Amino acid sequence: MSRNRILTVFILFAIAMAFLEGAVVSYLRALYYPEGFAFPLKMMPPSIALTELLREAATLIMLVTVALLAGKTRMERLAFFLLGFGVWDIFYYVFLKVILGWPASLVTWDILFLLPTPWVGPVMAPVINSLTMIVLAFYIIHFTHQGRKATFSGYEWILLIVGSMVILAAFTEEYIRFMSGAFRFTDFFSSSRQAAIMRYTSTFVPRHFKWYLFLGGVIVQLAAVVLYIAGGMKHRPAVSRD
Repeated sequence: MSRNRILTVFILFAIAMAFLEGAVVSYLRALYYPEGFAFPLKMMPPSIALTELLREAATLIMLVTVALLAGKTRMERLAFFLLGFGVWDIFYYVFLKVILGWPASLVTWDILFLLPTPWVGPVMAPVINSLTMIVLAFYIIHFTHQGRKATFSGYEWILLIVGSMVILAAFTEEYIRFMSGAFRFTDFFSSSRQAAIMRYTSTFVPRHFKWYLFLGGVIVQLAAVVLYIAGGMKHRPAVSRD
């Protein structure tokens, strides 16, 4: 199968995953948020909450496995994972808008992820992050196919990892601070405290997204992307595989 056909099939898979995810979320919101989704979060039975955590883990496993199948090298597999995640994430919001008419705007707050702790932020933030992933993924696939640049340099790896950690901090900081103000770390491993933790979690309402932290992380990531692209453009291509 040609590279372009693999890319097309892979993107269609990611879009289909996004629709499936949007459909599941629309069912959950019909059950728990019939008046429309908003914080604070409604309490779910423990079995449903666990199922949601496992569903998110399964989503990541699906993206990883198809990326492993689509890519021929480690860098290509990484690129396909980034591409799949980015396309899936953007089209997830597209389908929610079509199905539910939500979000109202790009600054509407959403719960973005639950592992290893809830991530929250305006819809615009993960969309920006996903666009960065897609751009980087396409250049990795393009350069790898042309034999231009096989991997990231040490500096590029450092910038990507640091930028990702800063973005993660922006998404999780407010929730972690909210929880740490009421519970000790050991409480989260105590079965007797689980009910109290769940009740307290259901009162969480995010108010102040750390845009300066998020955008700082994005800038660091973009610096890595620009360095990688510049390096790939300068690198002398090997013999074409076409």
